Formats: sequence, structure tokens, C-alpha cells
Amino acid sequence: MVPRALANPLRPAILAAARSPRVKSAITHAPGTRSLVTRFVAGETRAEALTVARALLDSGRMVSLDHLGEDTTDLAQARATVDEYRGLLAELGDLPQAHAPAGRTRRLEVSVKLSALGQSLPSGGGAVALEHAHQLCAAAQEAGVWITVDAEDHTTTDSTLSIVTELRAEYPWLGAVLQAYLRRTEGDCRNLSGTGSRIRLCKGAYREPESVAFQSRAEVDASYLRCLEVLMDGRGYPMVASHDPAMVAAAAASARRVARGSDEYEHQMLYGIRDVEQARLADAGVQMRVYLPYGRQWYGYFMRRLAERPANLTFFLRSLATRG
Repeated sequence: MVPRALANPLRPAILAAARSPRVKSAITHAPGTRSLVTRFVAGETRAEALTVARALLDSGRMVSLDHLGEDTTDLAQARATVDEYRGLLAELGDLPQAHAPAGRTRRLEVSVKLSALGQSLPSGGGAVALEHAHQLCAAAQEAGVWITVDAEDHTTTDSTLSIVTELRAEYPWLGAVLQAYLRRTEGDCRNLSGTGSRIRLCKGAYREPESVAFQSRAEVDASYLRCLEVLMDGRGYPMVASHDPAMVAAAAASARRVARGSDEYEHQMLYGIRDVEQARLADAGVQMRVYLPYGRQWYGYFMRRLAERPANLTFFLRSLATRG
């Protein structure tokens, strides 16, 4: 099975375009682009995202909402992001589904990128991101909602995991994302799979050099499976973030091997991808969470979705040609 992150031969060029202001301007102003973005993004506003979230919850799935934004280099923008998350957490805490029985699991979660909270600020970014993340953890605890800290490119990994470790002393339920294509990740899984930990394991969606990341599909698959076994053997709560049928099956087999109950791990998939499979897993009594992004800063996220699979890119180009 081809890993989603490495399946597109044009992936390097698309990921480079994700950082290009010129390409960004061309795509965001192209006819029909906005309607195509809704395939992967739940809207630009919190109200739109909450409407989609309610429907997913009613279908038996769980959700993780992400207010899109990253690489913030302006303190005022970072503070605005914190304010948006505070508002989101308050509204999530008021949803009846927030308190519905779900075993040991919270049905509602938000995902946060530390670079959106100020980690990338030219001076004192780590301290700013830590303080902002601490504020959000306090708000999430009051609302009864989980937070998971997203992974970004490899240059942020040490800072991100350091901040997560510090916050977990007060908020042990705080989750972290690890990317299987990084060579270091199996070791990180061992270090972070202790009692109470929550780890979302994904394959990875950024362009990384060979010195730090596996490049071949087979290597990434093998790493994912090794990391999955480490997490399942640990005492934490694995979150299996993959659309790959082989990884979904491997997770079920590994859970049976270690006698994990259905509320002791979960599957995660992106909004707009394999919706039928998501519903099938939820109907089968498997914990299934949908990663639900929203916001006006959708460009980088959208481009990474195009980079993952040729089918996504083909669909986008065909639609542009038709609408143009």
C-alpha cells in the first residue's frame, strides 16, 4: 500500500508551491478554487465548522477541530489565534455531545499548531507559544475538551515536544503528534508512550531531507508499523491517524494482540477523505475521529492534501479547467 504522504510523484513541487506567495495568489484567485477547498476544509468561520462538527458527532464519529494557521511571525496574530481557540473551546463545551458517554474518551478535541501560537516569532517564540498553549489547556480543561499539539516540519520537533512535556506535568491528557517518516520517531514513541499519554501517529506531510526522514514508501510503511507496535505495547492512548487500509488493519490486529479495549485507542482520518470508511468504522463500534480544519488560512493545508495523492491533484486540475 502506498503511503498517502509519498504517493504523488509531483509532491516535492507541490510542497514547494505551498510556500510560494506567487503560486498562492494564483490558486486562491482561480475560478472555482473556493468551492473545491470545501472538500477538505469545513468552512472559513467557526459557525460553519461547528455545523459540520455537529453532523459528524450525530453520525457516531468524534471530531478534532483545527483553526488553520501556521508560521505566525506577528505577536498580535498569535494572540488573535489564541482568542479564536478560546471562543471555539467555549462553544464546544456547550455542545450536548461534549458530555455524551464515550468510555474513557472525550468526543471533542481541538488540534493546535504551536507555530500559530507564536513559536516562530523571531524573539522568545518558544516562551510565547508555551504561555499561549498553557492558556488554551486551562480553557480546554474547563470545557471538558481535549487538545492535541500538531507536528510541523522537523526543525520544530524538539521545541514542540519540550513544550508538550512541560505542559503535561499539569495537563497529563495533552496529546502530541509524531510523524513516522522521521527517523527519530520510533525513539520518540518509546519515550512518550507512558501511562496516560496520548500520541497521534501519522505518516507525515512535509517535505523533509533524507538525513532526517525516510524517503521511500516501503521505509515509511515499515516505520509506521514499528511505531504503532511501540504505542500499542505502551501504557498510553494511541491515535492511529492513517487512511491506509493496511495500517487500519494493522492497528486492529495489534489492539487484539495486547487486549486493548475499544475505548483504549482510536482511528483518525481527515475530513473529506474516505468518508465511507470512516462511517463503516464508527458503525462497527470502533472509535473514529475526524480531523476537521477550518479558517481563512487554508492554503498551506489544502496544498498538502493535493500533494498526498495524484487523485486529489487530478480532481483539482480537472475542476479548474472545467470552471475556467
